Amino acid sequence: MRRAERNSERPAAQVLVVDDEPDIRELLELTLVRMGLDVRSVGSIAQAKEQLKAERFDLCLTDMRLADGDGLELVRHIAAQAAEVPVAVITAYGSAENAVAALKAGAFDYVSKPVGLEQLRSLVRAALSLPDRTEAPARDKRLHGRLLGASAPLVRAREMIVKLARTQAPVYISGESGTGKELAARLIHENGARRERAFVPVNCGAIPENLVESEFFGYKKGAFTGAQEDRDGFFQAANGGTLFLDEVAELPLAMQVKLLRAIQEKRVRKVGATQEDPVDVRIICATHQKLGQLVAAGRFRQDLFYRINVIELAMPPLRDCREDVALIALAILERLAEQAGTLPARLTPAALEALQRHDFPGNIRELENILERALALSSSHEISAEDLRLSAPAAAEADGAAQPAGALPDYLDSIERKAILEALGKTGFNRTAAAKLLGITFRQLRYRMQRLGIREDEARS
Repeated sequence: MRRAERNSERPAAQVLVVDDEPDIRELLELTLVRMGLDVRSVGSIAQAKEQLKAERFDLCLTDMRLADGDGLELVRHIAAQAAEVPVAVITAYGSAENAVAALKAGAFDYVSKPVGLEQLRSLVRAALSLPDRTEAPARDKRLHGRLLGASAPLVRAREMIVKLARTQAPVYISGESGTGKELAARLIHENGARRERAFVPVNCGAIPENLVESEFFGYKKGAFTGAQEDRDGFFQAANGGTLFLDEVAELPLAMQVKLLRAIQEKRVRKVGATQEDPVDVRIICATHQKLGQLVAAGRFRQDLFYRINVIELAMPPLRDCREDVALIALAILERLAEQAGTLPARLTPAALEALQRHDFPGNIRELENILERALALSSSHEISAEDLRLSAPAAAEADGAAQPAGALPDYLDSIERKAILEALGKTGFNRTAAAKLLGITFRQLRYRMQRLGIREDEARS
């Protein structure tokens, strides 16, 4: 074992290097020792397994192809026997398929041959900065406090977030609008190796098509009219941290090509620049749309889909977590009361039953809106079923009365559709301006338009 020279009594982190080429092992050993690490290097999977049995390691670096087997076998072995040890895989140059396979198998990250030493150092520092096992109780408490619920779907989501936080794999978060996809992305970031760096959320559907490239990659002074100074883009802002691309399906096809290159090469070129700059960014994407269907329809690039969909995290709809509605509603009411400087309002039993029966097409975001509106309408510190103003079936069942199914919701939808179309007409189909006119957010307007099936050509006619 090569040991780094140390002046302090604190033990150095131990790294296991697995490669059957002596020259590569030598290069990796020298690089790691100069970083102040202790290194044990072996040339086969069998030797690596023996070392893992005999000693405790803080990181394993393994080649993809070894004399006695595949590096993925070692990745899976460590995931099963020593899950707390991050594994980084050294892949053949340009082999994106190998990189994806390694990440799906549970690798923390990968580096390509020929090994870039600065990239290697960055990867090692990130892997060694992962929270250790002693932080698990505090982490789990934070997760329970941020992503509430004891139902099976939410428990599975929290467990997946913990696993994803210990890798650098690109993550695709699926789920309906309002299910907490951005919260999940933040939790992955906050519990991972990049937690001390920036988390940059981007709403891809809110960026005008002609500005997408400059917003993502930045631009040089004089690149176009109005570019009076150099400016960084989202990738530069997230360098060292996480870039969260919400509604990634809204990106134009031309931009999808450039995004794919940026992810694969880990380099970006500012608009108007002559050279590319390296960036170290973890990508997390989300959309409420079905990306597989968009790929089949030719509206989303298949190669980009496979690159960002290395691991999928599915956020459950609220109707699949009905037993959690009371807990989530209480937390929302407490937060609203704290913001207003008052005591939390109380839900009557009938109101709580009505909420638990409601299907929540807008999920948790809809629950928040319902409770905010109910607080405004309630004449006391108690919220009744009538204050909730839910659709007829849910409210009627709570009161034990029979109502014509769908009559009131259809009527309310027609009123909402008319109001949206009028606002869009007044603003020349400027959705941002229309949302402001309606007193809702851009995302709320987009959700309502999708739910009601409002198309641009319909609004303009």
